[in-house]
Amino acid sequence: MTSDFHVDMNEYLPLRDVVFNTLRQAILRGELKPGERLMEIALSNRLGVSRTPVREAIRMLELEGLVIMIPRKGAQVAQITEQDLNDVLEVRLGLEELAVRFACERITDEELKRLGLAVREFEQKIRENDLSAQAEADVKFHEIIYAATHNQRLVQIINNIREQMYRYRIEYLKDTESRKKLVKEHYEIWDALKRRDTNRAVEQMCAHIRNQQEAIHKSLKSE
Repeated sequence: MTSDFHVDMNEYLPLRDVVFNTLRQAILRGELKPGERLMEIALSNRLGVSRTPVREAIRMLELEGLVIMIPRKGAQVAQITEQDLNDVLEVRLGLEELAVRFACERITDEELKRLGLAVREFEQKIRENDLSAQAEADVKFHEIIYAATHNQRLVQIINNIREQMYRYRIEYLKDTESRKKLVKEHYEIWDALKRRDTNRAVEQMCAHIRNQQEAIHKSLKSE
């Protein structure tokens, strides 16, 4: 287990919940990989906690479907399935379409400026060999669009589904051609928003999400 993650203590949360949140994020971000075994002793030593909160956290992760229990082997990170991927992306497609439609009507000049900077930052990260940094830059681009809807309830809903997408972002960023396509798509979405062209913005965003789905399917089949 060589993943680089650590527990961030929170005096307002039970230790079990702190460990749960730490492991959950590590799985969603790909730091704990599909199929990787979760051994209580190793995790408790790594996180500096006793085995009890680790055991309780693993049970909670199992209820979320992020961990499965294998007879005689114990807990391991659940594999990414095509059905899970399709379920998440179908929901995300609808929410992203709604978000970009609202953003096209409501985005401010300052938000457009920040979006342009995010487009260029993502392009720069693509030149670097750091998939986690690339995924974070991609998240930042979309977060600016979400904020530009000026609809906090929609942002909250998107954030819930977005967390589940962390597992998949690394997958589509593995492919060099997919990365180049993402840069082009970000520029096109930004341009449509600058022009206040709602139909174009929706068209580009939907194509953006569908292309990610195809890239992830390709990545999963090649493994």
